Amino acid sequence: MKTHRIAVLAGDGIGPEVVAQGLEVLRAAARKFGFGLDLVEMPYGTEHWLATEEIFPDQAFASLQEMDAILLGAIGDPRAPVGLIERGIIGRLRWDLDLWVNLRPIKLLDAKFCPLKGKGPADIDMVIVRENTEDAYVQKPEFLHQGTEQEVAQQAMLYTWKGTERIIRYAFETAMQRPRKHLTLIDKANAVRAQSLYTRVFAQLAEDFPEVETAHLYVDAACMRMIEDPASIDVAVTTNLFGDIITDLGAMLQGGMGVAASANLRPGKVSLFESVHGSFPQAAGKNIANPLATINAVAMMLDFLGEREAASAVEGAVASLLLDGRIRSLEVGAHSTTEIGAMVVSTI
Repeated sequence: MKTHRIAVLAGDGIGPEVVAQGLEVLRAAARKFGFGLDLVEMPYGTEHWLATEEIFPDQAFASLQEMDAILLGAIGDPRAPVGLIERGIIGRLRWDLDLWVNLRPIKLLDAKFCPLKGKGPADIDMVIVRENTEDAYVQKPEFLHQGTEQEVAQQAMLYTWKGTERIIRYAFETAMQRPRKHLTLIDKANAVRAQSLYTRVFAQLAEDFPEVETAHLYVDAACMRMIEDPASIDVAVTTNLFGDIITDLGAMLQGGMGVAASANLRPGKVSLFESVHGSFPQAAGKNIANPLATINAVAMMLDFLGEREAASAVEGAVASLLLDGRIRSLEVGAHSTTEIGAMVVSTI
């Protein structure tokens, strides 16, 4: 029996609660489809930092190279300085493991979950391919004359040909696997001229994928298009900063942050799977957080691990629960965290 070794970082806030339900679903899938699990739980997050002053020890981080995948809850707690734990854990995971693909599917299952009037599942079924290791997020901020009226703050938006080429090529390959074979580049190269690198590489790679129909949108127009005509976008590729913004917009189109999942990938190497939502510390310990985003992340992880039948079963269980009304609402508190997890397990 094949066994998958998975590191589990439950993280902060509601992270431990939603991850617990994700693991229940993962174990149910393993029992049903006959594969083993070696789960290595790691304590790192704000509570651990408060107790020990360590964020992510080098030895523990190095052990991730031996894993098949990583499941992450949520990182962030107001008791820590803003960005300290986020950059020390999720930032380090993405950058030091070179998880250069951030893959975010946006798929509406039922019109009742969409805030857009007159839009249904046929209109909202897209995949955003976001570059994950470059742009402003990775650069160090610089402050001159900090705290004075003459203060100047800057943080560079830096792109490389290597980073740009590999993410756009991955997006073309993703588009090839979809029925429509359509890829949209989203940038702001008219105003941020450094992003003309994206425009030029996109045009160059399009010659290698003649089957893929291409389009180009500036990021402000892309936001409008996602509201006005979301069906026009199938697969889109964009920069790290813009991808972070437009995928949260997309999450709301599919029903909210409670169902949105993402993968942080380095193809062929250990990769990370997580919900898109934050740690929501106000709800921690109350058993009211929606675990579906984490459960959907588990489905993405199973697909990555080659357990496609199990991945389909998890996706199908979530879809059936939403479509037949057993999950009445995606609002916080409509169901308990454990209730939703148990429903998915039972359906599997």
